[in-house]
Amino acid sequence: MNRPLRLGVNIDHVATVRNARGGPHPDPVRAALLAAEAGADGITAHLREDRRHIIDSDISRLMEQIGLPLNLEIAATEEMLAIALRHRPHAVCIVPERREERTTEGGLDAMGQRDHLRRYVEELGAAGIRVSLFIAPDPEQLDAAISLGAPVVELHTGSYADAEDPAAVKAELDRLEAAAAYAETIGLECHAGHGLRFDNVMPVASIPTVVELNIGHFLIGEAIFTGLDGSIRQMRALMDRARMAESRPV
Repeated sequence: MNRPLRLGVNIDHVATVRNARGGPHPDPVRAALLAAEAGADGITAHLREDRRHIIDSDISRLMEQIGLPLNLEIAATEEMLAIALRHRPHAVCIVPERREERTTEGGLDAMGQRDHLRRYVEELGAAGIRVSLFIAPDPEQLDAAISLGAPVVELHTGSYADAEDPAAVKAELDRLEAAAAYAETIGLECHAGHGLRFDNVMPVASIPTVVELNIGHFLIGEAIFTGLDGSIRQMRALMDRARMAESRPV
């Protein structure tokens, strides 16, 4: 029997549009409520140091108003740790963050930053928060996640999403599949995300050891043309179709 595949909808870029002009509209919390109605299994929001999209009051309102699990993405800083411990969302995904980047590019170097990350993973876990690390699909990064005590990893799918040559696409997909399989053998729950779209999601969704996809920017952009409900329902249908298939789509 195929395992269910969860869809986490990232609502950051609803806030990006709001912040472009100021004021309360469009409201990312409303987007989260609509996502729940459309079939999302969870909501993801990234609280950045510069507050370029999600802001602190959004997190408070999401915690108060949504019935779905909240996955809070944060950098490993003292400020963000304090915020996460105050709100205690269902999950915290620790991500790399640089001021100059437009979005999170590349995975967290869990192996190189083990000493720095250990306390964050331990304190969040002790507070009952499910901790994940956003990492590249590399065995050494998965081993580092285990050594840190993180129960979950999210594989960065950006290299796969950006690949254009068919051989490069296949190589990146094979890399994701191998990493997800290895994650299961060492006891990690495996999620994936970044750059996933209607035209590339099915091969990733069909990897049996991936149990959750987190998708945001594409869904919010597509919502301009089809509505948020429509974009999420179509993504959900593609994921479900891929999961039911006997072999990986190409």
